[in-house]
Amino acid sequence: MKKVFILFAIALMSSSAAVAQSLEINWVTFEEALELQKKNPKKIMMDVYTNWCGPCKMLDKNTFHNKDVVEYVNKNFYAVKFNAEGNSVVNYQGAEFKNTGYKEELKNRRNGVHQLSRHLGIRAYPTIVYFDEEGNVIQPISGYMKPQQLELYLKLFQSNAYKDITTQDQFNTYYKAFKAEFQE
Repeated sequence: MKKVFILFAIALMSSSAAVAQSLEINWVTFEEALELQKKNPKKIMMDVYTNWCGPCKMLDKNTFHNKDVVEYVNKNFYAVKFNAEGNSVVNYQGAEFKNTGYKEELKNRRNGVHQLSRHLGIRAYPTIVYFDEEGNVIQPISGYMKPQQLELYLKLFQSNAYKDITTQDQFNTYYKAFKAEFQE
């Protein structure tokens, strides 16, 4: 009986680990995402965050671990986490971007702003930047979002519906007609 219980416990732990693993977005670096696009074109969703940002941590915990968000993002996007005040060197569109004001002793507090963040026009955290299949910026969207709020933008950009929206009124019509499917 003990042996059966132990085997059951091991199986349960394995299945729990598989569920936990499946609730993770497959994050890659920006350069990896751009490289992956060459073989299998997909849009990129870049989470631009900082270490000190409370809403960034909430977005990660509450939204990026939501089952529906994880499944949709992993299927339709290359997902990138980018520290807007980090010390990485990024090559993008023929230019090298780094954080010339980075100080190691400030790594968990406000730090210098990364050049790529400035290049992308990031002014608030969190911001999710969407890129097309060729790595060109579609749109940055700032602020904390719940799963259903994020769903609206994921589907807007993934479906290319954004290309037909040129006015606020058109976006408002899209917004009002949108039927969220993600569970909160």
